[in-house]
Amino acid sequence: MIRVLLADDEAMVRAGVRAILASGGESEVVAEAGDGHQAVELARAHRPDVALLDIRMPRLDGLAAAEEIVRTVPGTAVAMLTTFSEQAYVARALAAGATGFLLKSGDPYELMAGVRAVAEGAAFLSPKVARYVIEDLGRGGGGRLAREEHARARVARLSPREREVLGLVGAGLSNPEIAARLHLVEGTVKAYVSAVLDRLEVRNRVQAAIVAYEAGIVAPDA
Repeated sequence: MIRVLLADDEAMVRAGVRAILASGGESEVVAEAGDGHQAVELARAHRPDVALLDIRMPRLDGLAAAEEIVRTVPGTAVAMLTTFSEQAYVARALAAGATGFLLKSGDPYELMAGVRAVAEGAAFLSPKVARYVIEDLGRGGGGRLAREEHARARVARLSPREREVLGLVGAGLSNPEIAARLHLVEGTVKAYVSAVLDRLEVRNRVQAAIVAYEAGIVAPDA
């Protein structure tokens, strides 16, 4: 069972998220906070597997709370849960050490899948914001042409099917969505994704998506 700390200043939102997580049977909310300061204190006290934080909270916002939890409770993965999808929030959340970014307006499956993914040490981005993250981080330091050439060289290591999977990862699709798109079972897609990460020598889906974007293989209209 995945132990979750839930932080949001709206009690009704917390109740809804708690109910969704309970319905999946994989997670349980072990502590709830109404502000960022309380979230940090509860994370230290309960050592949850995942801290699920709203961004806009009183006393200490979710971004600052994420940074403090990552620094002081290294065994806890952090995911942001918010209504805001602007690139600035995404970039700041990831810079703070969060490995998940979920939208309150997303499908309940995204919430459950995102909590599971970050608990397992992976990264999870709502498909609605994944492309923003890729574009924002893909413009990072270094010459663009050099980065693109390096990305294409790395992608050349992949088989045709692995490149196809990478393109869909880059577009922000989840494993079930990729499975449906390629008419594969989810277990096969999971194996392909693991192989892609290994061959590209990246740690998570976010880094793989950046490679896909810079190599120009992000699937169109995904």
